Amino acid sequence: MSRLPITLRLTLVFAAVTAAILAATGMFVHARLSDELDRTVQESLRSRADDVVAFLHRVGPGSGSLPANRLTEAQESFSQVIDRRGAVVAATPAIGQRPLLTPAELRRARERTIITNRGAVPHWEEEHLRLLATPILTGGQRLVAVVGMSMEDQHDALQGHGEQLLVGGAGALLLATLSAFGLARAALRPVESLRRQAAAISAAEPGRRLPLPNTRDELFRLAETLNEMLARLEGALNRERSFVADAGHELRTPLTILKTELEVAMRYGRTTEQLRAAIGSAAEETDSLVTITEDLLVIARSDHRAPWMRRELTDVADVVSTVLGRMEGEAARQGRALGSDAPRALLVIADRLGLERALGNMVCNALRHGTGDVVVTAAAAGAGVELHVLDHGPGFPDHFVAHAFERFTRADAARSRGGSGLGLGLAVVRSIAAAHGGDAGASRRLGGGADVWLRLPRSCNTALLEHHENDGVAFASTG
Repeated sequence: MSRLPITLRLTLVFAAVTAAILAATGMFVHARLSDELDRTVQESLRSRADDVVAFLHRVGPGSGSLPANRLTEAQESFSQVIDRRGAVVAATPAIGQRPLLTPAELRRARERTIITNRGAVPHWEEEHLRLLATPILTGGQRLVAVVGMSMEDQHDALQGHGEQLLVGGAGALLLATLSAFGLARAALRPVESLRRQAAAISAAEPGRRLPLPNTRDELFRLAETLNEMLARLEGALNRERSFVADAGHELRTPLTILKTELEVAMRYGRTTEQLRAAIGSAAEETDSLVTITEDLLVIARSDHRAPWMRRELTDVADVVSTVLGRMEGEAARQGRALGSDAPRALLVIADRLGLERALGNMVCNALRHGTGDVVVTAAAAGAGVELHVLDHGPGFPDHFVAHAFERFTRADAARSRGGSGLGLGLAVVRSIAAAHGGDAGASRRLGGGADVWLRLPRSCNTALLEHHENDGVAFASTG
C-alpha cells in the first residue's frame, strides 16, 4: 500500500470509506423497509382477526365457513376458528379443516395473541406465511381465531429493493471513485509541477527559485518554504566555495614559502647559521599549516558529531597559564602585555586540549585584531564557568557581532592588523564550546575593544562534585 502513488492511495481510501458508508446506509434503509412491511402485515392480520371476531359474534361459531378478507385477494389471506379441543369449527373455503396451529401453539393462543411464521400449510400454494392467533369468547365458547396471509409480496419487495440498492450503490461507488481519482490528480498536479521544477534546479543556476502560486494555500506555503531552503543551501554553498578558495590561498602561501626555504637551504645554505634560519622559517610555516589543518579537523568533527573529546578534571587557571605562556613571544614582538585573573582550584570536567585550543584562538584573535594589553579572566558564573578575553582597539563592528562566530567570516575592515586568516578561529571556539554543552559570544566593550567569552555549563557528574567538595575545592563541571 505504501508503495502505491499518493493519487491511487487517496482514491482507494476514499472508495473504501464511501463503500462502507453506502453499505451502512443501504442496510439501514433495507432494515427500515423490512420493519415497515412487517408492521403493515401485522396491522393487516389484526384487522382481519377483528373481522373474524365480529363475524362470529354476528352469526355464531357454527356457520362452518368464514368470508374472505375484503381488502386482500382470496389467495393471499385465510382464516380459521379452532375450539379448545383443536377441532376446526369454521374456516375460509380454501384452507380446509386441518388445524393451522400445533397443540403447543394452540395452548399459548388460548392465553394471549401470538404471531408465528409458516413455510407452508395444506391446501395453500403460497410459501412464507404469517399467522396471527387470538383468543375469543363467543356464544359461551372459548375459541381461537387464526388468520394468515402470504409474505411473498413482502419478500419480493425486499428482494427487489436489495437488488436496487446493490446496483445503485455499485454505480454510486464507481462514480464517487472516479470523481475522487480526478480530484486527487487535480489537487496533486501542482505538487508534481513543483517537483519537476525543483528537480531542474542545479548549482549551475544560482538564484533560480520556484514560482509561487497565486493562491495563499498549502501549495503556496510549500513553494515558499522550498525557496527559503534553496536560499539557505545556496548561501551554504557560497560559503563553502569561499572557504575552499580561502583555504586554498592560505594553504598555498605557507606551502610555497616552505618549499622556497627548503630549496634555498639546499642551494645556498653554506653555513650552519643559514641552514638554521631556513629550517626555523620552514618550521614556522609548518606550524601554520598544522594550525589550519587542526582548525578544519575540529570543525569537521563538530559537524559530524564525532566523539573526539577526552574529558578530565581540569584546572581553569592552569589552562589560562599554559595558553598565555605560548602567546608571550607573539605579544612581546608586538610590544604588548598579557595578563590574567583566574582563581586557582576552579575546576571543570572538560577536554583540556580542546579548551586550550579554544582559549588560544580567543587570545590569538585579540593579538591579531586588537590593540593594547590583553587580559584573560575566569570566574564561576551561575551554574557554570566563564572565560573572557579582553582587548583594546576598535572592537567588533555592530553589524558583525552576530556573525563573529560563523565560519569563514571576517571583519577585516574594522579589526585588521595584518593577515586576517581563514575566519575559522572563533568558529572553532564555538564548536568546542558546543561540544561541551556550552556557548561562546562576543561584544564591544564600553571603553573600547572587544570582549570574547566562552561559557561552560555545569555537569551532572555528582560523584566528582562530591569528591572534590569534600577536599574543599571549588568545582564547576561541564556537560
